[in-house]
Amino acid sequence: MDINGKTIIVTGAGRGLGREMALSLARQNANLALVDLDEDGLSQSQALCEKAGAKAIAYKANVADEGSVIDSFKKIKNDFGHIDGLINNAGIIRDGLLVKEKNGVIEKRMSLQAWQSVIDVNLTGVFLCGREAATHMIEQKNGGVIINISSVSRAGNMGQSNYSAAKAGVAAMTVSWAKELARHRIRAAAIAPGFIRTEILDAMKPEALDKMAQGIPLKRIGKPQEIADTALFIFNNDYITGRVFEIDGGLRL
Repeated sequence: MDINGKTIIVTGAGRGLGREMALSLARQNANLALVDLDEDGLSQSQALCEKAGAKAIAYKANVADEGSVIDSFKKIKNDFGHIDGLINNAGIIRDGLLVKEKNGVIEKRMSLQAWQSVIDVNLTGVFLCGREAATHMIEQKNGGVIINISSVSRAGNMGQSNYSAAKAGVAAMTVSWAKELARHRIRAAAIAPGFIRTEILDAMKPEALDKMAQGIPLKRIGKPQEIADTALFIFNNDYITGRVFEIDGGLRL
């Protein structure tokens, strides 16, 4: 897909990877529909995309709420006239052990709320946004591209039962969509980042970051631009569909 003049929706666009991917698309002359619950972050991302020369409109929406998603995608279609791509990036973490024990005593268990909130945003949100994007793309009869953001944690990670389950679901769902939507000329792919330097990692102590980096074969934390470059690669290569790209410095060799 030549993204010049195409309308791309980016969820979770208020900061981090979402903002970085939106900016990379803006520099390639894409039109950006920026979706997030963080209005201040959205405003900043919109200003940066516009400074890069793109048309960008911000939409406050909860990706875990069906009505909110449906309404937002209708507004995007009305504002831009068409929907050509989607990056399903919105996500949250609520880490914790399934059961925490000390000296034979159960101290804490992962709550249903911690489980459900992550599943709602990271898995159901991807489903809802992907469904709406595919619906509009099929009706337009012009094809399109859906990129889902998974994680290397999809293979299972200690303290992340909820997050790992959601990201594994995202990866599997991506393959299903690729098979179902190919006849409509809609491609679906996923990116599974490893440790990437975003606000969450920036809040960690330098020694903790260094220890984390030492466990990565390339011995460094990934850059947000490296994830954005992968998204651009997927958009640009029309023979990619149904694949999950692990961008992790070799973490999961």
